[in-house]
Parts: sequence; structure tokens; C-alpha cells
Amino acid sequence: MTKTADIIIKNARVLTMDGDKPKAEAIALSGNKVLAVGTASEIEALATASTKIVDAGGATVMPGFNEAHMHIFPGSVSLRQLNLHGVEGFEALKAAMLEYAAANPDEPLLMGFSADYSIIGLNQPVTRHHLDAIIPDRSFMMFAPDHHTAWANTPALEKAGLLHGKDVGVGNEVVMGEDGLASGELREGNAFGPVVALSSTGGREEFGMVSGLDPENVTPEQYALDRAILKTGLEYCATWGITSIQNFDGNHYQLRIMRDLEQSGELPVRVRIPFHIRNFMDVSVLDNAAEWKKEFATDMLRGDFVKVFMDGVLDSHTAYMLDGYGDRPGYTYEPLFTPEAFDTIAIKADGLGLQIAVHAIGSAAIRQTLDGFEAAVKANGKQDLRHRIEHIEVIHPDDIPRFKELGIVASMQPVHYPGGTCFPAEPTTAKIGEDRWAYAYAWRTMKDAGAPVVFASDWPVSPVSPFQCIQDALTRKPWKDGLPDQRFTLEESLEAYTSIGAWVEFAEDRKGKLKPGFLADVVILSHDIESVPADEIMTTVRALTTICDGRITYQAA
Repeated sequence: MTKTADIIIKNARVLTMDGDKPKAEAIALSGNKVLAVGTASEIEALATASTKIVDAGGATVMPGFNEAHMHIFPGSVSLRQLNLHGVEGFEALKAAMLEYAAANPDEPLLMGFSADYSIIGLNQPVTRHHLDAIIPDRSFMMFAPDHHTAWANTPALEKAGLLHGKDVGVGNEVVMGEDGLASGELREGNAFGPVVALSSTGGREEFGMVSGLDPENVTPEQYALDRAILKTGLEYCATWGITSIQNFDGNHYQLRIMRDLEQSGELPVRVRIPFHIRNFMDVSVLDNAAEWKKEFATDMLRGDFVKVFMDGVLDSHTAYMLDGYGDRPGYTYEPLFTPEAFDTIAIKADGLGLQIAVHAIGSAAIRQTLDGFEAAVKANGKQDLRHRIEHIEVIHPDDIPRFKELGIVASMQPVHYPGGTCFPAEPTTAKIGEDRWAYAYAWRTMKDAGAPVVFASDWPVSPVSPFQCIQDALTRKPWKDGLPDQRFTLEESLEAYTSIGAWVEFAEDRKGKLKPGFLADVVILSHDIESVPADEIMTTVRALTTICDGRITYQAA
């Protein structure tokens, strides 16, 4: 017997992401599956008196976005914090901080995020003295956009026990001033973690990033707060047409909260959370990761891969570079794992059948990661585990073909490109060095070399909007004439946010396309995205309706 539709979306320009049937006029959903995709008359025949009919008004209907790299807990908390994106100059920073402080009189730690490295001035590093001059009597800290550097005022440093400096481990640093006291700049999680712990959340949102461990002695009240914060963040993702997220920090605590939301019917997007192995852990902990893969294994919630940080970021000189920095020749920094340690992790995780995703921004970090994946192939044989490297901001040309040879995914964020819609070109381009510009943020180069390229935002490092990321992928301008054109087409960009995202997480048989039998993950856009000028996508196009697992998870007013 032919099934009938629970939901029909008509008058649509359907982009299916299915090569066998790329476009259609309407789509029918039954339960949590796509029932049919076809012409208006074909789909209309599946309606009954109880079918919900949605008129798309001639706009694009497509698979829900798969946000393939983000940080859901810090992102969710950021919705309660001071957003400093676009704030320039001391006076503008002062106005924003004072307004936020007045509106949050009971917050033990005032926190801002997305503060540009040059927020005070291009050649004027932020210090605690700048922040003290604005708020001298309450603890304040603000994150750089990349969340790898933060700046704290004196009260925050004192309360966190950092004012006189502290050894915070390899790859982390409490930057000291000429007066022998902390300057206020804190590089990487071990350095700013003690300050975050002063906040009303106790810094629990950073545990998955900083340590990969669970917070201890969480009270029922704290758990309820964290659950509510995460639920709000997940619902916010749904407002952008997102139906799947692949998280890039993780611990068992986050998975338990997500399972609680799933079992109560409150999970509005599909969630994938990794086991985060840090350099102080023994490789034997990967046996726990294998258990997580069994414990969390539904279409709504999975814990089935391993995350590794190999280095930091360019702007704080914590990315691990082969040939030094453009503004610091010969300075390469250091990796968070020795080559031997990472090889051991890669071989063990690969042998357990676990996908590995590695944050590697600098050229040396990327090479060391590829070497580790190659060691895993030699030890275990080549397997279809779709290991990933995240960001790939500066790569040596010799390493580009290795992605195809080893079957490695290039997970990249067009919105991170310096000089695009989100971040200024300087000082990042100077740190890269002009001789390496051709191999920086090289999405098209990677794709043309045969690497599967998947897109994402890295929220809250940059806004979660898929439309902003897509616009940057379509409109990127080179830093100088003669550099390779790294732009994607609209079709390629949408694939990188849907079908390729599903393939990367081994779900290509059930999501990422609008195809009969696939999961009913759909977004109705506000416009026909194919007719919107490329440089207007982020300001024009929005999600009007988001459907995840056959349920409407967002409906614009």
C-alpha cells in the first residue's frame, strides 16, 4: 500500500543534493522519512485530509545543513555573553563592556567573545591595564574569535591565581609583562581555564575543550542550568536551518545531557560528539572511546570519533609551522603531541575502527598529522575511516596530494578567511608570510587535488550562519593578483554543507540528500538561493522552516 504524506512542501525549488534527481517541485514526508520527491502533481496525490501542506512560495527547499565543525557548549554559553565582533578601538570597547556590566550585576565573571586581536589598535596588544581602565573592580575576561587566546583584567587574574604567572604546560602560556606580572594575555585552555572557572557556569562549557574530562560534583541545579543552556543553543542552531551538528570538543557529560534531551523529545538537531584525547592521557583511554561508540549510537546522538589538538592558531603564534612565521622568521612554535605520541594514538584509534579528527592549522602540524595517519595505514592496512584534518590554514604544497593518497578529509571554514566577511586581513596575512599566501586557506586547491572538502563555521569562533560561510566561499578575493582562485560554486558549497557532511560522518545512506527513504531533515529558505547575488546571500537568505527527523524544529514568525 502506498503511504500518504504527513507533510507536503509544495511550490518549491527543491535542491535534493541527489545526483540522480537533482531538482524537483515538491516533497512529501512521512514520519521521519522522505516519502517522495517529484512534480507538484505527483506529490499532491499523496495528500490526505490530515496532511500538513506547506507552501514554500517559490523558495529553495533543500536538505538541512550539516554543521560539520562547531563547539556547542561554548557556543550556547556565548549567547549569554558580550559579543565583541566588529568592535574597534578603546572607546568602543569601553562602551560595550560598561553596558554589559550594568546589565549583569550579579555575574561573578563578566565574559566577552570574538574580540579581535587588534581591538585596541593594529600594533597595540591588549593588556590587563586596558581592561582595568574600563572595569577595575569586577573580574572580566574576553576571548579572541578563535577561542585560543583570552585577555583578563587584574581582578580576574588575581582570583584565578595567575597574576604572578603559572606553568600551564606545553603549548599553553600565561604571557608575562615587563613588570614581572601577567600581562593579561592567556594563550590556550590551560592558561585561561582557571579564569573561566570563576563564571556562573564554573567553566563547565570549556571542559570538553580544555581537558576532555567531566566536571566533578555537579549539583542538580548546575546540571539543570547546563541542560537549559545547551537546549537553547541547539534551538538556536535550528533557526539557521541546521539539522545536524558535529561537535569538536567533547566529554561524557555533554553526551549524557544530550541523551537526556533526546529521551525527553527535546533534541532539535542530530548531534555527534567526540572523545577528546589530550597529551596528558595514556593511549589506553581510547578503549573508552570505543565504548562511547557503542553507548551512543542512534540517528539522533552519536559519540563515535576521536578529537585531537595538534597545535594552536596563527594569530597568537601558537600554530606549528614548518618554516616559521612571516613576521617571526625561524619561529615555528611546538606541537601539542610529539610525532611518536600522535603516531601511537593514530594507530590505536584506527585499529579500534574510530575516525580521528585533528585540529592542525600550521604547515608543520598538518604534516605531522598526515605522517601519523600514514603510520596507521602501515600498521593496520588502509581502512575507510575517513580521518579528518580540521582548518588546514597553511599547508606545504608537498602535503596537498597526500590527502587523496591517504583518504583524508579536508574540513575547512571559508568564513575564517582573513579579509572575508568575518575577520580582517591583518595581522593574519603578515603572520602567514607572502611567500605562503598561495597555500593558505586553499579550499579549491584541496578539492582539485582530490580531497573531500567539508564546510562548517567553527561556532562560536565565527557566526554559526551557513549563509555567511557560503557567501565567503563564493566571493573570496585574493590578497594580491596572481594568487590561485579558491572560490567554490554555489552547488559545491551546498554539497559541502549537506551531502558531503553526511558522508564524512558515515551517514551518506540516510541523510544529506532529499531522497525517498532518507531521514526527513529539511530546510525551507526565505528565497531562491540560486537567484540571490553571491555577495548578498548572508544578509538576504534565512531559514523559514527547519524540519529534523520529521519534526518542525523551527518556524519563523
